[in-house]
Amino acid sequence: MDETLMGALFFGLPRQGPGSDTCTEKMFRLLPGLPPDPKILDIGCGSGKQTLVLARLAPDAQVTAVDIFQPVLDTLDTRARKASVADRIKTVRASMDSLPFPPGSFDLIWAEGSIFVIGVEAGIAAWKKFIRPGGFLAFTEACWFVDAPSDEVRGFWEQCYPQIRSVEETRALISRTGYQLYADFSLPPSTWWDEYYTPMLARLPTAREECRDIPGAAEFFTGIDQEIEMHRRHSGDYGYQFFLLRAPA
Repeated sequence: MDETLMGALFFGLPRQGPGSDTCTEKMFRLLPGLPPDPKILDIGCGSGKQTLVLARLAPDAQVTAVDIFQPVLDTLDTRARKASVADRIKTVRASMDSLPFPPGSFDLIWAEGSIFVIGVEAGIAAWKKFIRPGGFLAFTEACWFVDAPSDEVRGFWEQCYPQIRSVEETRALISRTGYQLYADFSLPPSTWWDEYYTPMLARLPTAREECRDIPGAAEFFTGIDQEIEMHRRHSGDYGYQFFLLRAPA
């Protein structure tokens, strides 16, 4: 994806995907316990709203936040300084499928709205080596919420993310990986709108104008329009599920 297109639409949003501080905190509080000074890795952190929540909830933690796009990391650095947690948040530009860390570096890996980039199965497998024995992996993933989604929305997702599964199918996948599924819950519909689609809709006219001469821009923005309209019409059929996994001890 062209970084200019991504930047014009996504980088200035409060979040780069569905989510909320409330859901981040809810999942964090389901953790049965972390070491006194935990090491946390936030993969695909974007501009880091959830990173800041993690730093607040774990005041003795060192949080490493990874993203492939430097502009969102710069935004997170600024946010961390304003929140007086810059000494505990380190940003690293890296690809999630080529992380520059030694094995067993982290007590908790966090990935809100990002694991889809490489897929749940690949992400779970690739990141397992970075989690200490008995550590945790938390991520959100798009899932079907009904047994028979409409043909229209199924066709849309088969084009943009054919790996989408039902919640039960995702739970079954997790059970085959050697992790224990510790907890999971559905994100409410508001998490798609309050800090994601609603501010995105406000940015769309300016972003279209800024990017009108970029090859592929028209198709990109048409796809965004379709995505938002699909969620407006079929939000009961799918959504994000938050999963908490525990690695073998």
